Amino acid sequence: MNEAFGIREINPSNPHPLLLIAGPCVLQTEDLALRIAETIRTIADKHNVRFIFKASFDKANRTSGLSKRGPGLDEGLEILRKVRDTVGVPVITDVHDTLQIHAAGDVVDMLQIPAFLCRQTDLLMEAGKTGRTVNVKKGQFMAPEDMIYAVDKVKQGGGKTVFLTERGASFGYRNLVVDMRSLSIMREFAPVIFDGTHSVQMPGGDGGKTGGNREMVPLLVRSALAAGIDGLFLEVHPDPDSSPSDGPNMILPKTLEAHLPQWVELYNIGLQLPGESSGELA
Repeated sequence: MNEAFGIREINPSNPHPLLLIAGPCVLQTEDLALRIAETIRTIADKHNVRFIFKASFDKANRTSGLSKRGPGLDEGLEILRKVRDTVGVPVITDVHDTLQIHAAGDVVDMLQIPAFLCRQTDLLMEAGKTGRTVNVKKGQFMAPEDMIYAVDKVKQGGGKTVFLTERGASFGYRNLVVDMRSLSIMREFAPVIFDGTHSVQMPGGDGGKTGGNREMVPLLVRSALAAGIDGLFLEVHPDPDSSPSDGPNMILPKTLEAHLPQWVELYNIGLQLPGESSGELA
């Protein structure tokens, strides 16, 4: 499935259209997933952006044990299959346990390793065994240099293509900051995606659930594009405040539509610049 959508062509040394991984934080209903996917695809196609639909069938890392987690593996994968077949876009979802990996790998084009699990050796290696592209989210507690070991683990399992996603680092309690240097560091050994919506989270900062500040997303995205990345990760929802997860940091489709032209322009400018990581500007 990967080859059909050209995912493996994406790497820092191969110029390519901007990649956008986007969708709701967690799956709710099939109808909503299809509507969001169609909306984002229309926006992405208009600006020659390569779009991958993202949504989770289970949100295992919740602040409270009473929080809603999603439809679960079987129902969630059926919704993702429907999105893939109906909308005609590749899909990606999180996996939290080795027992989920092969069922998910049979449906999705990319597997995603959540940030809190980016050091889990068995999970990473098992994901590599599927042959799917694997997107590993950098832990809030991880140095960018150390993410090379996560990449190695996926490849030791047999994986060929591994992306790394920056989503901010813990700065004291309930706050995340993004060190833009991490984008360049990780891009030395993997294509790098910037997560503009999780980077504005306030973990556990809203009375038993995660808070956030979606107004800062465009600023951080512009900064990451200027620093040099291969794609964006954005959680998009038509009514974020109604979402069971990550409502305060998700953006509206109209926000994506308003800012995407400028983001694409910044990305294309970056393609024309000499590579800083290779020492050409030293």
